[in-house]
Amino acid sequence: MAIIDLHSHSNRSDGKESPTEVFEHAAAAGVNVLALTDHDTTTGWAEGAEAAARLGIGFVPGIEVTTRAKVRVGERDRFISVHMLAYLPDPQYKPLADELHDTVGSREIRAMGITDKLAKDFPITWDLVLEMLEDGATIGRPAIADALVKLGVVADRAEAFRGVLDKHGPYYIATDTTDTFDAIKLIRESGGVPIIAHPLTDVGANASRGDLPEEHFEKLIDAGLMGFEVYHREVPEVAREWLLMLARKHDLIHTGSSDYHGVHGKPNRLGENTTAPEMFERILAAGTGSKAIL
Repeated sequence: MAIIDLHSHSNRSDGKESPTEVFEHAAAAGVNVLALTDHDTTTGWAEGAEAAARLGIGFVPGIEVTTRAKVRVGERDRFISVHMLAYLPDPQYKPLADELHDTVGSREIRAMGITDKLAKDFPITWDLVLEMLEDGATIGRPAIADALVKLGVVADRAEAFRGVLDKHGPYYIATDTTDTFDAIKLIRESGGVPIIAHPLTDVGANASRGDLPEEHFEKLIDAGLMGFEVYHREVPEVAREWLLMLARKHDLIHTGSSDYHGVHGKPNRLGENTTAPEMFERILAAGTGSKAIL
């Protein structure tokens, strides 16, 4: 059975390896089809496609679009970060390209703000953070984590995100990015297939279906959301079961992916979660903005 992994990152965003190296590791891991889904950029597509062709691996062009959604919790509105995987979009579709350009700019402003906060307690500088990036890469908290590793503040990225860079900690700044509903619209207009990446990762192990924001998800589906990344190491079992129920109810696509960031990035490993061939075929049939190379 084909090993189809639809979520990976290179050093064009927050991965630790070039697109070529990502596909070389995928080949070594026995992956048959891999999507390159760097954050808010398509700059790795050409290199990734060339490497995939040389190695005999299927290449799927994608983007992980940074978005923010407003969710009603009790009597209050809460903004949450939602990462939206866009498969097979047209990278030349100007409204989407403009939105990605603005998002990259807002990510840089946010990273500078986090660095300024950290600099009050640690010997970190913006120049050091920039040293952690490859030329042309989009910036995010992983670059800050890498700077903290270099300084000896933490042992690795994982420790940074568990502690100093935890989103509930004093140094965190929320991302000011595209509205989730607007992102779904832009992805669909560009011929892409919008799938929520690693949804509901904050759900506790004791959560029940009644605790999950079904009304919000129904609105996203009505807006054109086409599926969920269900099989991901950070999606809790209770959320996975609920998402599969919702996918069946609305005949949506459900995928599985590694979210690979490199051998020395996150612990996620290529092919550790995979997408069923029939679900992949649905993505290929629905995506009209660009083509997979298989």
